[in-house]
Amino acid sequence: MLNLAIGNAQYTTIEQLRPVNPMSEIPSLSELEFLPYVDQAGQLLEQFQGKIGIYAIFDQEKNLKFVGFSRDVFLSLRQHLVRCPRECYWVKVSLIDRPNRTILETTRAAWIEENGAPLSDESQWTQPIQVKEFMTAQERSTFESAIDELSQMKALKNVARRVESEIMTQLKARNVQAEIRFNPKLKEEGLLDLK
Repeated sequence: MLNLAIGNAQYTTIEQLRPVNPMSEIPSLSELEFLPYVDQAGQLLEQFQGKIGIYAIFDQEKNLKFVGFSRDVFLSLRQHLVRCPRECYWVKVSLIDRPNRTILETTRAAWIEENGAPLSDESQWTQPIQVKEFMTAQERSTFESAIDELSQMKALKNVARRVESEIMTQLKARNVQAEIRFNPKLKEEGLLDLK
């Protein structure tokens, strides 16, 4: 097989000059159906477990908040729900058979452009929760006056537990029944992320 490019079209062989356009298989964001982030039974979208794809997350008013892609859409959606529970009410998903970063990145850019408005801070969706940002004045005082590293770790762990409890309360208020377990080792570092 010989790959060659003619203009913007790409062809796979000289014998069969046929365009290869994997983007034609990915629908525009407006063509996809809104799915509830949490179903009536309080479960997340388990049909996407182990599936490769791109997804768009919307708030309660169906405003686009984040576009991401993953090798396991279900796990990513669960992680986003914990990191940004107030913004995860609706989702649109497009699955692909094989991971192809170029297709996924191009689709992501097209969906964001189709939305017409910039999205919120991406790091809040993609990075573990930094609990230091949520410290109360008392917690900050305890952390800063800690005499050694072990005392600081204990202070961070206590803040992480409080923030985790607040997140779980928000999820319970939305009737989330799915199992949510945080990585206990990261709490000592002042981070919250799912196991």
